[in-house]
Amino acid sequence: MDNATTHDLYQRFQRTQRNTENVINTAPLGICITDPKGHFELVNPSYCEFYGYREEELLGKHFTIVVPQAYRPTMSDLHDLFIEGEDNQELRQEWEVRCKNGEVRTIIAEAARIEGDDGQPRKVTFIVDITQRKQLEERLKQANERLDHIAHHDELTGLLNRRAGLQCLEQELRRSSRYGNPLSVAMFDLDNFKAINDTHGHSVGDKILEEVTATVNQALRETDVQIRLGGEEFLVVMPEVNAEHARLAMERIRRIVGQTTFTEQALTVTLSAGVASYVETSTTRLLDHADKAMYQAKQSGRNRVVVASPM
Repeated sequence: MDNATTHDLYQRFQRTQRNTENVINTAPLGICITDPKGHFELVNPSYCEFYGYREEELLGKHFTIVVPQAYRPTMSDLHDLFIEGEDNQELRQEWEVRCKNGEVRTIIAEAARIEGDDGQPRKVTFIVDITQRKQLEERLKQANERLDHIAHHDELTGLLNRRAGLQCLEQELRRSSRYGNPLSVAMFDLDNFKAINDTHGHSVGDKILEEVTATVNQALRETDVQIRLGGEEFLVVMPEVNAEHARLAMERIRRIVGQTTFTEQALTVTLSAGVASYVETSTTRLLDHADKAMYQAKQSGRNRVVVASPM
């Protein structure tokens, strides 16, 4: 090979090397190269800008300097496994990383294994910042959860609304029918609630509804479900409870509510309740029996619990 040909090849090699360096330095994504022990050998400007470090602050340092403390052992082990393994590419993965200012951000990282001038393997890692996308996804997730909550819950009290509550009752009825377990419901409303609204205003009335339902929830079992049917009318679903035990539970709740003062005005309220137990019937009939029993409680002087006649 003559000198001219050797010179041409050298020039091409130099050009290729410069072009590769230019591509790395101008790339809009972060690129780094780490040695077999995980120390930085190369970091491009985008990589430095993303993490907030100067090049000289990273070169020679272990790559876990940009990894949150809790993840460092795991990330270091993964690096070593990749260096020692046979795969030339690492699957694209999502990671949380830590910038110099302490900010935690999210990246997509993909890596390839190359051979260094010394014949030893190196890891080239490419990173893309997806922090804003993750934040948007989280906001959308929270918004969807909020919409789902609104669709199934009463906004004032946080209880299941009528539609979701009746679906819950249907599920419990099917479970009771399938396994032969008892099921009772209690329908109750607050006595003379209109007078409270007329005297103290609807904002005070709303506050009473919030506080009363919270008090009732505290007195119920974890397996019981309180539902707002509308206005000051509520339903309690009591799985695996017969009519007598449901009556005793509602009597206890009636006493607790009657002995508690609500709102800053220290107002007292009472409730009237009707209890019905499930025996091979539909949701509509069960609620109808509970409603009639509650009406009897009202007609009998209020502030009492009445059990519906057997269906």
